[in-house]
Amino acid sequence: MTSKWWLMLPATLCEIGWALGAKYAQGPVEWLATLVLVTVSLGLATWMARTLPTTTVYTVFVGLGAMGTVVVDIAFLGAPFNVLTLMLIVTLLIGVVGLKLYSSRQKEVSCTGSH
Repeated sequence: MTSKWWLMLPATLCEIGWALGAKYAQGPVEWLATLVLVTVSLGLATWMARTLPTTTVYTVFVGLGAMGTVVVDIAFLGAPFNVLTLMLIVTLLIGVVGLKLYSSRQKEVSCTGSH
């Protein structure tokens, strides 16, 4: 069974894209693109969850999507930036990475434990 964590990058990019599309889409083509991004992002998350811990996949997926959306909003769309926002994004990133690492560690422990 192959790890599908590599799918998190395109899933997260699609998540960021549809979140921004939901805010900025105005015409039918933009709304269609937004719906395609929703479908692809959720499809990739679902595919990952078939072989990886579902709660971890979902939390990492949504956390990275939220973090990426905030970063894009600040960097490219003129959203206000402040130190508290930075601290909260870093805290979110630490939590997401920690959960991913903890989940991987739990899998190793359960696979090597005696039955």
